[in-house]
Amino acid sequence: MTGGVVDRAGLGTARRIVVKVGSSSISGVNAGQIDPLVEALAATYGRGAQVVLVSSGAIATGLPHLRLDARPTDLATQQAAAAVGQNVLIYRYQQSLRRYGIVAGQVLLTAGDMQNPTHRSNAQRAMERLLELRILPIVNENDTVATHEIRFGDNDRLAALVSQLIGADALVLLSDVDALYTRPPHEPGAVAILDVPFGDDLAGVTFGAAGEAGVGTGGAGTKVAAARFAAEAGTPVLVTSTGNVARALAGEHVGTFFEAAGAAGSGSAAAGAGRSAERPA
Repeated sequence: MTGGVVDRAGLGTARRIVVKVGSSSISGVNAGQIDPLVEALAATYGRGAQVVLVSSGAIATGLPHLRLDARPTDLATQQAAAAVGQNVLIYRYQQSLRRYGIVAGQVLLTAGDMQNPTHRSNAQRAMERLLELRILPIVNENDTVATHEIRFGDNDRLAALVSQLIGADALVLLSDVDALYTRPPHEPGAVAILDVPFGDDLAGVTFGAAGEAGVGTGGAGTKVAAARFAAEAGTPVLVTSTGNVARALAGEHVGTFFEAAGAAGSGSAAAGAGRSAERPA
């Protein structure tokens, strides 16, 4: 890693950042969020940082083009929707990036690519070269060829693996919710979790399922699992909403911050001190 991010403020100066956005945030009625997301990425890119976007949404984007109004349950139709949707999605991103003179590079991966040493090395080399050339990689699971047996399961995990692959200074996981909560945020008594010391097992926290939109596969639980994986590898993680992405990348105090292994104050003592939390405004 190159930046040594230890808190939210460090995101404003981090040199290499991975940002992951979910299907429900950039498809369907929320497709308009692509432009403000790209604007935030471009601002970070513009200060000289290297940015990688891990974007879900291929299947969800492809559904209307296949005249489907819900995510299909059979693998073949999911693959067909992904084949169409990935093409449309990358076009939308490039159209938005063109305003800032930024070129995107599409990188499609399967779990097998990360597990096979030769494939992993090739993927790492390609990603490094794209970043050196000031191309903004847009990564997604290769849903057109991935089977149930070799899938990542969700792109939160993929984002954590990409962060490890390229030695990212920080990982930002975006969703429809502004932070992690002690229970689903619509439930009475839900409290926003601000900071998670390294090693905190989040005992007593109840996570809900994937979002109500029905187009994604992740949820709060997958984000926590991905954040822990990245933090154990030395990459701090911020979890917040897509609407907060500009503030997050500027280093403002938003979302839930997972401290990484090796950060100042990390370890059992910090975990024992407990996480910080506040009631939502």
